Amino acid sequence: MTYSEPARTAARRIRSSIIGVLEVVSSALIGVRLDQLRASSAALRALGAEDGVVPDGVTVFDDDVPAVANLDPALRGALRQAAADAAEAGVKFFVNSGWRSPRYQEQLRHEAVLKYGSQKKAARWVAAADRSAHVSGHAIDVGPPEAAAWLSEHGARYGLCQIYRNEPWHYELRPEAVEHGCPPMYRDPTHDPRMKR
Repeated sequence: MTYSEPARTAARRIRSSIIGVLEVVSSALIGVRLDQLRASSAALRALGAEDGVVPDGVTVFDDDVPAVANLDPALRGALRQAAADAAEAGVKFFVNSGWRSPRYQEQLRHEAVLKYGSQKKAARWVAAADRSAHVSGHAIDVGPPEAAAWLSEHGARYGLCQIYRNEPWHYELRPEAVEHGCPPMYRDPTHDPRMKR
């Protein structure tokens, strides 16, 4: 079967129209996504230290910073002992994130949904506020990578364990690790039974 020239021309026009509509829709969606990201950034700027936002250069010894001051005292004590010992080896711990307010946690979750495209994918990186160990003061994200590497090697001596394989910076206190070593890591938070309550 062969097409006549008018049929080919009509098919090209239809295809061109469809492509044009798709371009307009794509541009609109990208614009909406950019607007959402801008709004998220503005909301994050509205959060402050009282919500757990950590300024650059904060260490586990900075009691005047809520992200540190609101950590569980046992976790904070173990971190300080580890940080003091790491300093003797020339490694300095910085706090990238510690305690967070529920509002801050939900903002981070919202941003993760925008970044990864779905609640399910975002859950691999950011827990809901009612399940987050950061909100309860039982987790810390340390940096730089040398500090996380030092904790990976030595943290069990202090009861400090990496919990998620995909987050080498995230540590929680597991006192039993001092005698028995850290428990096996979860692949990511979606495999942690605490996230499924």
